[in-house]
Amino acid sequence: MNTVSTQDLMDWAVALAGQSTMPADSAIYIPGQNIKKVLFGIDVHASDLLLGQKLGVDAVIAHHPADALVNFPKIFERHVDLMTSQGIPEDRARRAIEPMTERWRDRFQSANYDHVVSVARLLEMPFLNIHNPLDEYGRQRMAQAVSLIRPEQPVADVIGALMTLDEIRSAPIHPVVAVGTASAPAGRVMVVHGAGTNGGYEIAKEYFRQGIGTVVYIHLATDAKLRLRKEAEGNVVVVGHLPGDLVGIQPFVDLLREKGLEVIGFSGVS
Repeated sequence: MNTVSTQDLMDWAVALAGQSTMPADSAIYIPGQNIKKVLFGIDVHASDLLLGQKLGVDAVIAHHPADALVNFPKIFERHVDLMTSQGIPEDRARRAIEPMTERWRDRFQSANYDHVVSVARLLEMPFLNIHNPLDEYGRQRMAQAVSLIRPEQPVADVIGALMTLDEIRSAPIHPVVAVGTASAPAGRVMVVHGAGTNGGYEIAKEYFRQGIGTVVYIHLATDAKLRLRKEAEGNVVVVGHLPGDLVGIQPFVDLLREKGLEVIGFSGVS
């Protein structure tokens, strides 16, 4: 195996997703070289960096960004791309992401954005997070799984198609119909993932308005779910956060192992 750097790890993930550049929700916080052994988790906190040091790893990879990534809301532009691909006018798409963008900007105003990265710096532990490339690859896999669902088929068949993916089938939680009913016609199905975070009420509403019958999210807040249920304009299938993330993460872990790296999975990663 040739010498591996943190940049190589990022480049491999970007290539897996068919992208050309590192997106706004991913970052190399502490660069490193000569990487042979990594600790990889969906969420990484300061104490987990100490765990990595104790285990003798050469780098720690997180899926979710550290709060140091204050430009994270820029990735919501991907929601605009997904919506306009379905014919939703750009001005409506941009209005739909405004509440989500504001919530996240408010969060960063109160966040201690230096905490986790400062621990990595003091430990001299190479540290990065890879979010959108793996979510985008997972979105592609889920979209392929449901691509043969015909509009007249029931929403239950959408769940059946998603359950053909190992990461979803083997999880302790399974997809659920959060809005609508399993027996309702699925209509056109749209997998909404790989855009920073789920679209919540506003984005699902726009898809329904555009004639999408079923939206697939990996998670949905209770208040948004209840509003969408009350309006009863379409169906939402929720995959589950960890299984949905793992659809993109586990193939990347397999790729790293094929390249000769030792990967210690934790925090959801096997």
